Amino acid sequence: MASGTASRSEDEESLAGQKRSSSQVSGAIPKRRSSSRFIKRKKFDDELVESSLAKSSSRAKGPSGVEPGRCSGSEPSSSEKKKVSKSISTPVTPSPAPNPSLAKRMKKSKQPLQVTKDLGRWKPTDDLLLINAVLQTNDLTSVHLGVKFSCRFNLREIQERWYALLYDPVISKLSCQAMRQLHPEAIASIQSKVLFSKAEEQLLSKVGSTSQPTLDTFQDLLHKHPEVFYPSRTAKVLQTHWQLMKQYYLLDDQTVQPLPKGDQVLNFSDAEDMIDDSKLKDVRDEVLEHELTVADRRQKREIRQLEQELHKWQVLVDSITGMSSPDFDNQTLAVLRGRMVRYLMRSREITLGRATKDNQIDVDLALEGPAWKISRKQGVIKLKNNGDFFLANEGRRPIYVDGRPVLCGNKWKLSNNSVVEIASLRFVFLINQDLIALIKAEAAKIGQP
Repeated sequence: MASGTASRSEDEESLAGQKRSSSQVSGAIPKRRSSSRFIKRKKFDDELVESSLAKSSSRAKGPSGVEPGRCSGSEPSSSEKKKVSKSISTPVTPSPAPNPSLAKRMKKSKQPLQVTKDLGRWKPTDDLLLINAVLQTNDLTSVHLGVKFSCRFNLREIQERWYALLYDPVISKLSCQAMRQLHPEAIASIQSKVLFSKAEEQLLSKVGSTSQPTLDTFQDLLHKHPEVFYPSRTAKVLQTHWQLMKQYYLLDDQTVQPLPKGDQVLNFSDAEDMIDDSKLKDVRDEVLEHELTVADRRQKREIRQLEQELHKWQVLVDSITGMSSPDFDNQTLAVLRGRMVRYLMRSREITLGRATKDNQIDVDLALEGPAWKISRKQGVIKLKNNGDFFLANEGRRPIYVDGRPVLCGNKWKLSNNSVVEIASLRFVFLINQDLIALIKAEAAKIGQP
């Protein structure tokens, strides 16, 4: 059996060598062998074991390794023979050397992609639009006003780009290469946006405005004057432009009515003056009117309340600009003077504190400064029959008279030029000595038997 297997392998190698030499001489690639069976036969258990051992040994030794002594008593399976014959029969074709002319073509075809990679703000579509529009109108100002580019170019930029396309060889070459790469659909859409020339509009203006031209009418124009109209013009495009010219009274048989002369010329200000304001109807806002009515009623109520309380005021408040001593009159008993306001005491008893809507007092200390720390009824100043003034504290915070604290429930005598401090507000108490002397004299007369 061993000699049989050795002879078989030698015969297979000789046949493979003859086929390889014949293929190298003829230069033809041998056909790949394949199984003619539609469904391959499943391997038996011993074949599976042998194939797994072959794969593991080939991985360990490398793809080209040959087993020197493989189980002398075992014969290789049919599947393994096929694999060996396939690996021997398929020659390795060397990669052909690149043709120099083909390499040059590839380089040339790649150059425009690299060169046109960055063209600035001007895109190939803009250049094509500019060229077609200038060739149609021969006027850069009309191109600036009528053509819609991808960016808002001003007239100077359009002029510079046109001159660059004409006289700068580098820019013109780059632009031509970029325009050649445009898709045919993009080129067709650009050509449909080309401006109409004066010759084209003259032919269109001859079509009467009263007539109702059809697409056949404009198709006849295209056939009669192919040298005048742009090559991409269609009958539908001509009809649309003719309707636009009719709308703006640009046809030959149309006349534009002149504007009236003199004072009849209407502009925006004249029309505004002619509007009758009485005829304009304002939309009523019921919610706003209700709020205004409620606010007006509230203000009137406060004014009426102040008018009713006017006769109850016993202390007059006068704003002062200087620190000069006040001029006492015959009705002022004393003055409580602050930095901003002075309070005139014209009754024998006045109340001090902070006025609110619910609490009305004689002297509102909030007129002098910040009074959120002052009680609503902070104190009372009384004049006794003997001509002495006393300050009684009825608030939570103490009142300082000449630096001495007067606590809640206590009272202190006030003399002329006494300094009264109430929650960081300082006042000077000034007494009308003449009027007090008269009061003391009358009290003494009454006290005599």
